[in-house]
Amino acid sequence: MSLPLLRAEASDEPYGGSSDANSPDLDSATLAYLERLTGRPCNRRLIYRIALTHRSLPHDHQGQKKHPESNQRLEFLGDAVLDLLISEHLFKLFPESDEGHLSSNRAKIVNRKALAAFAHELKLGEHLIIGESANRQKIRTSDSALADAFEALVGAIYLDQGLDGAKRFIMEHVITMVDLNRLIEEEFNYKSRLIEFTQSHQLPQPVYTVVAEEGAEHEKTFVIEVSCNGIPLGKGSAPRKKDAEQLAAREAMKRLENENIPLQRLRDNPEQESIALKS
Repeated sequence: MSLPLLRAEASDEPYGGSSDANSPDLDSATLAYLERLTGRPCNRRLIYRIALTHRSLPHDHQGQKKHPESNQRLEFLGDAVLDLLISEHLFKLFPESDEGHLSSNRAKIVNRKALAAFAHELKLGEHLIIGESANRQKIRTSDSALADAFEALVGAIYLDQGLDGAKRFIMEHVITMVDLNRLIEEEFNYKSRLIEFTQSHQLPQPVYTVVAEEGAEHEKTFVIEVSCNGIPLGKGSAPRKKDAEQLAAREAMKRLENENIPLQRLRDNPEQESIALKS
């Protein structure tokens, strides 16, 4: 049993078969716009036209034997390509992150609001192909329509230029637009993550306590313990209290995520009860 092919090797138009480079379906201004965006010739122009076609256009041609195709199928494909390439980038950027945090960071980049913002920045709305019955101006600025078109465009670039072409586009028009420094800061802000964890599990807020100060005054090291409802969860030591708190929170997060600590113990009155810290 042979599997269906995904790119130009497939036999059915417009997603495969012979080149449609001479198709008149893209106007010259939009073609020039797309080639500036992608940095390459658009060899399969009909696919790009479909990527820009809002669902209102085929709606206007319902009942006709041949009617234009909307960008919804390409949106599906582009969504998968975006997920793959953004996932790969974050996988390399955060080598110590687990699946949950990688997924969380990906969601900050690949979401409807963010995709619409990328499309706004590229002025993609100006090139949407919209049905006559629709409110064209409203659709050209609609976050939903722009996010759909952005994903569809990624799908079209993948079909025309392959994964390398899609990656070039995403690196230039997505990754460079994202504040990766903020993402990195959030990824390693263990205090914030610990607060989010306690809030999401209806636990008391973590409390940080200086349990020791070591060394001479000019080179002092602070040892800080973080606890939840009086139960110690982690310790950290550093020359700055802020850094020691982050280290304590990191140890606490590792324990909470990996050691199966019964959370009910953190909700109950912890009198006479403690969880021994690992050395």
